[in-house]
Amino acid sequence: MPSKLLPPSTILITGCSTGIGYYCLQQLHQAGYQVIASARQAQDVERLQQQGYQAVQIDLADTNSIQNGLEQALKMSGGSIDALFNNGAFGLPGAVEDLSRDAMRYQFETNVFGTQELTNRILPIMRQQGHGKIIYNSSILGFAAMPYRGAYNASKFAIEGFADTLRLEVAKDNIQVSLIEPGPILSDFRKNAFAQFQRWITPATSAHHAQYHAMLERLETVGPAAPFTLGPQAVYKDLLHALQSKQAKIRYRVTVPTKVFATLKRILPTRLLDKLLVKAGGDGKR
Repeated sequence: MPSKLLPPSTILITGCSTGIGYYCLQQLHQAGYQVIASARQAQDVERLQQQGYQAVQIDLADTNSIQNGLEQALKMSGGSIDALFNNGAFGLPGAVEDLSRDAMRYQFETNVFGTQELTNRILPIMRQQGHGKIIYNSSILGFAAMPYRGAYNASKFAIEGFADTLRLEVAKDNIQVSLIEPGPILSDFRKNAFAQFQRWITPATSAHHAQYHAMLERLETVGPAAPFTLGPQAVYKDLLHALQSKQAKIRYRVTVPTKVFATLKRILPTRLLDKLLVKAGGDGKR
């Protein structure tokens, strides 16, 4: 039973329209893997197909879309999925007290519920074929909460909980589960987060109005908005390691901030860590 996934192994990646997902799709395709990309919007799927990639439409907030997209992917792959890279996600910035129930549900439908539903549908396939690798793209915010990112923090904390539990439950089936925890990465994440902020948050009536002003400047910044920002190749490097290693790491910590805060969380008192997280979060400025 293979533990290393080398070309032409089949990999399904969610969230491939831009950013990390698109970069990893390109690189794995060039390396000889059979990569099946998914995107939420039909026009993005069509664009990917026109570029020569195998692509299906999967809206992680929609059960029917997940089922239909996976069925199409399995037809393309001949019924096997060797690896799943759970990359599709978005951020919904805002103070916790400004998040409506609908806003929180909207964040979790994609980042948590849809991601795990797709994973659960693929697990029986991997179990039957006798191997598989599931890789979640989490975040530094999956273990270190920063202010004004509450919905996203909580969604990534939840993903880490699912991944850690799943790893214990499927180890006997030769299915490996890994987490990639990036810090700041160049992508369209801020642009998409800005759109979600405008949709769900009303700054003028919030007690956090001043912080929102600084946040909007950050979200509208072109290029790196935080120190130690890396390109998507940093995530790809660890994704490739997880695929090609006989025993993938449980956690891949990407960027200096992730590595630093992982260490600080183990050694510092919580109150001191809180002060550093507030500073790192820039009170909305970063």
